[in-house]
Amino acid sequence: MNKTKIAIAITAVLCMSCSENRTNPFFEESKLPYGAVEFDKIQPSDYLPAFEEGFRQFKADIDAVAACPDAPTFKNTIEALESGGDLLTRVSSVFFNLMETDADDLMKETEEKVIPMQTEADSYLYMNDVIFKRIKQLYDNKDNSGLTTEQVKVLEKYYRRFVNGGALLDATAKARFVEIQNRLGELRVKFANNNLDEANSYVLNVTDIKRLAGLPQDQLEAAAASARDKGLEGWAFNIQKPCWIPFLQYCQDRSLREQMYKAYYSRGNNNNQFDNKAIVKEMLTLRLEMAKMLGYETFADYKLVDRMAKTPQAAYDLLMEIWQYAVPQARLERDEMQKIIDAEGGKFKLEAWDWWYYAEKLRKQKYDLDESQLMPYFSLDNVRKGSFMVAETLFGIKFKKVENLPVYNPTVETWECLDADGSHLAYFYTDCFVRPTKRQGAWMTNFTDEYKYGSRSQRPTIVNVCNFSLPTDTLPCLLSIDDARTVFHEFGHALHGMLTQCHYPAVSGTATPNDFVEMCSQIMEHWAIDPSILKQYAFHYKTGEPIPDALIEKMQNAGHFNTGFETVELVGAALLDMEYHMLKDYSGFDDQKFEDEISAKLGMIPEIEYRYRGTFFNHIFNNDYCAGYYSYLWAEVLDCDAFQCFQEEGLLNKETGRRYRQNILEKGGSDDLMELYRRFRGSDPKTEAMLRNRGLIK
Repeated sequence: MNKTKIAIAITAVLCMSCSENRTNPFFEESKLPYGAVEFDKIQPSDYLPAFEEGFRQFKADIDAVAACPDAPTFKNTIEALESGGDLLTRVSSVFFNLMETDADDLMKETEEKVIPMQTEADSYLYMNDVIFKRIKQLYDNKDNSGLTTEQVKVLEKYYRRFVNGGALLDATAKARFVEIQNRLGELRVKFANNNLDEANSYVLNVTDIKRLAGLPQDQLEAAAASARDKGLEGWAFNIQKPCWIPFLQYCQDRSLREQMYKAYYSRGNNNNQFDNKAIVKEMLTLRLEMAKMLGYETFADYKLVDRMAKTPQAAYDLLMEIWQYAVPQARLERDEMQKIIDAEGGKFKLEAWDWWYYAEKLRKQKYDLDESQLMPYFSLDNVRKGSFMVAETLFGIKFKKVENLPVYNPTVETWECLDADGSHLAYFYTDCFVRPTKRQGAWMTNFTDEYKYGSRSQRPTIVNVCNFSLPTDTLPCLLSIDDARTVFHEFGHALHGMLTQCHYPAVSGTATPNDFVEMCSQIMEHWAIDPSILKQYAFHYKTGEPIPDALIEKMQNAGHFNTGFETVELVGAALLDMEYHMLKDYSGFDDQKFEDEISAKLGMIPEIEYRYRGTFFNHIFNNDYCAGYYSYLWAEVLDCDAFQCFQEEGLLNKETGRRYRQNILEKGGSDDLMELYRRFRGSDPKTEAMLRNRGLIK
């Protein structure tokens, strides 16, 4: 869509700072190769004026589509919408990514102002009767339109966006719909900020070294450094995962383990300024109201229409199929740990805060394997090289370190992804280390999207974000096996984004339903722990020696260790999410009581918590995984079945890799997803491979 050159020129002048004589960098296209973001030019004060002008231009672009006098075509309607709002896309992609990693107070203030602007812009588009009529005319005639398969998918996606955005509502309902969207945006921001602020506010300060018996030396060094930074004596511990998990695994002081455990699992539920219980209830209530306005019985029904599962019951049935195997396995694991407690003369029953500690003891007892034995072989650099090696071999690509790209934080690193012929595919950023401004977890997102239609063409810029401990003066960043799998997992998402060869942003890369997109990440985890692959990247950080066969054998023997626990906490969280969003009335809703009722209904054993409780369940209250956390399990059926294909044909078989790249990684959401899977695999996926992989069946 053509922009008004005069308006842009005037805006650029208006955005000059009188004191600094600088132009807002968002008002100009990047001068860096392939449109990489000029982070070195961006200041927090740039965001709000860029958003304000971006929303103005976005509306002008919409008006131009609506004013088109010609009969609707895919080009003058759908492509015009796809190419509209360039400035808004540019600033949004940077701002909302950095809100998760490096937000300051000014950015937080900006977000509060932007959310209602964003909701208003969405309604300006999706409630535009003229544009919806044009789209509906195209949609009703799509079967005889001569459109490509990808174009039909894009058209269908736009039609559903408009319908789900309130296009069919009457004027009164539309006004209420906008109110709900605005309020949900405000609540989402508040929920996320409460979680981050409460996590950052917690410190366990220990001054008696005897109480820290059992903790590894690297954890003690990190805690001592943290205490010095905070002006405290002794050692300071937080509830970020790189600190929290080793503490629960190794600290012998049971009362300290209990404190750390409860601090983590009570986030958002302490009746203080960070409490999220009221927010959870209001969000659930508003989501249900919105779903009913659109003709759905529950919010879960509304969300699953466009996903592979299609219905809440289909997703629930899969979860319960896994659950029936997982709970008995978890009970066996609990009973084995209780035997250790009894044998040691402990006069107590295993509690949830004991699980990690006694699981480590049980692992060592059964398999002579201590996770601390493994970590020296899994430096972050080596694990990353391993993930690159797998991708380069399978998909015929190459990663080259780039030193001169500006970054938004000094710890961020950059690579260029090249195709076999040396052509540019993507820029790849990695942001690996924990810091107070970064929310917990790991994720992949885009700074720029991929597309190629008309005269427009762009390759993507991708970022992987993790939360690992920073290297120290004496140690590199050493990872646990779970952390190593996380690197491969997020890299799988990155490959999905980097290798895409679609034409339109609406279906490019990871723009697929959640219950498909996780297949591309989870399948990579299998290579992370395969013995033949380990030998090619797991080298001791001091000696450079490859991981010994004896240690790999122990890993293999312990491969299904603790899978009952891991499956119960994961599936339990997915079931909790579904139960939240399958309710039809929240008038008497009490979050704590509700969770207790669901635990009793499911037969959840008390020694295991849901992976996420409602008051800090960011996936569903600060993300688009609401009524969708089941996606990890749904996609696991796909990834295990797909990896079995590699096992059958060769883990690094180039032909299998080519087929996977061409039918899965390159296609995004441009075709029927199950059909794409069949083209790669040759058959429909089956659940047996997933259940075997988790050790739940033989």
